[in-house]
Amino acid sequence: MKIKTFKVERWMNDYEDDAVYNLGETCIDSLTIGELLELGGYDADQYLKSLKDTRLTYSHIFGSPELKSGIASLYKKIEPKHVIPTHGATGANAMVLETLISPEDNMISVMPTYQQHYSIPEAIGAEVRILQLTEENKYLPDIDELKKLVDENTKMITVNNPNNPTGSWIPEEIMMQIVEVAKSVDAYLLSDEVYRGISEDGEYMYSVTDLYEKGISVGSMSKIFSLAGLRMGWVATRDEYAVQEILERRDYNTISCGVIDDKLAAIALANKEKIFERNREILHKNREILDKWVNETPGVHYLKPVAGTTALVYYDADIPSYDLCLRLIKEKGLLFTPGEAFEMEGAVRIGYAFDSKLLKEGLDVFADFLKEL
Repeated sequence: MKIKTFKVERWMNDYEDDAVYNLGETCIDSLTIGELLELGGYDADQYLKSLKDTRLTYSHIFGSPELKSGIASLYKKIEPKHVIPTHGATGANAMVLETLISPEDNMISVMPTYQQHYSIPEAIGAEVRILQLTEENKYLPDIDELKKLVDENTKMITVNNPNNPTGSWIPEEIMMQIVEVAKSVDAYLLSDEVYRGISEDGEYMYSVTDLYEKGISVGSMSKIFSLAGLRMGWVATRDEYAVQEILERRDYNTISCGVIDDKLAAIALANKEKIFERNREILHKNREILDKWVNETPGVHYLKPVAGTTALVYYDADIPSYDLCLRLIKEKGLLFTPGEAFEMEGAVRIGYAFDSKLLKEGLDVFADFLKEL
């Protein structure tokens, strides 16, 4: 199966190690193992000492009971039996799309979004129909446009909620309209929810699985849990057919996840509120730093993100986003992700959930660079 270059991942692979100011990072300030254990109330030295007796077998093929119960606790209607652990959210997205999409199908993907959602179905041979998100519509799906795109051969609609790269969040009433469109053609609704969980006010953020029996949620420990190094993700759905089909495919490309990853992820999930409290403070602080900078800096504008860890910031300079970002990393050590990686030109994706001091310094470097241009 031939597939297009994964633009955002290739960019990060090529340049992330060169960054002095890494504003391409999309995970909230990563935890150390010691910090995770401390949040969980463990004595780190004793726990790590106990790990030496952990046998590195395949262990729980479908995920430990502790892990699956912890993941299920992130939802209202999901039970452990509805949870399929995967190698990160990338593994989860790939597993869903490669299992449920066939060459004779068509599917709808929003744009911009994570490239897996349109490049994998395209590589399978399915017809991919793009639902363009616009700043004018607050990067929310246009329901009238969506209705025009679906037909009797539409197998799936995919959204990214909260959205990467814009930071938009689909209100529940709009998502219910998307659900009704999906129901009208009996389509699956895949929602990439890796940035879901930490709301502005601390309230529960709904999942597509709460609203639709054929809703499929993808999540991971990477973004809001600050544990990307665990490479632990999951698929959650109440659709029994999808669960069984995905488990069949999982035998071919996953078998099981890592024993240590499972143990540490279970600790994080059992202490999710402590992690969310820590990370909500980081998000709120850094989101305001970014907003203040945008409002005070000539030549840039954006729609302020309301969720997630990323923002799509437009600039006025007459230079393609890839060329601009290449000059920034090579001349200034500043890493953004070019909007071109999301098929959005004249903009850059900024990850703002890392170190506050580094964020301020990186934004100032960008402001000076724009003056030079």
